[in-house]
Amino acid sequence: MNEIEYLKIITPFKDKIFRIARRLLVSVEEAEDATQEVLLKLWNHRQKFKDYKSPEAFAMTMTKNWCFDRLKSKQAQNLKIVHNNYEDHSQSLQKSIEINDSLRWVEKHMEALPAKQKLILQLRDIENYEFNEIAKILDMSEATIRVSLSRARKTIREKLTQTHNYGIKKH
Repeated sequence: MNEIEYLKIITPFKDKIFRIARRLLVSVEEAEDATQEVLLKLWNHRQKFKDYKSPEAFAMTMTKNWCFDRLKSKQAQNLKIVHNNYEDHSQSLQKSIEINDSLRWVEKHMEALPAKQKLILQLRDIENYEFNEIAKILDMSEATIRVSLSRARKTIREKLTQTHNYGIKKH
C-alpha cells in the first residue's frame, strides 16, 4: 500500500482520532502527540488493513489503548479530561454565556465519570458511532455499552439537575 492509498483510508477518520485523544487527555498537545503516534502505528500496520473489517475501528481501538497507556504512565499523573470544542457565533451574547456555562458543567460532571463511561459517551454522543462499532472498539457487548451509556447520561443529568436546582434555590 502506498501513501495515497493509506491517506484515502485514514483521512475520513483522522480527526476522530484527535477528538478521542482530546477527550481522554488533558491538552491539545497531548492529543496531537497521541494522534501522531497512532497515525505512525497505522502507517506501520498499513499492509494489514485488508485483514481488518474496519480500519477505522482498529484506529479507534489503537487510540483508546494508547491514551489509556499514557494516562497510566508516570508522566501523565496530572492529566485530566477536558472538552472545549463547542463554539457558535450566531447566538446572542447572553445565550452564548448560558451555553458555555452549561457546557462547563457537563465537562465537570463528565470528568467524574469512570473512564469507560467517558469513552462510551464520547464515541456515541459526540463521535456518533453505532453501538456495534463501539462494541468492537472497546471489546464489550452492545448490551454493556447501552447500560454504561445510560448510566453515564443519567449521572450527568442528575448532577446537572442538582447544580441548576441549587442555583435556583440559592437566589
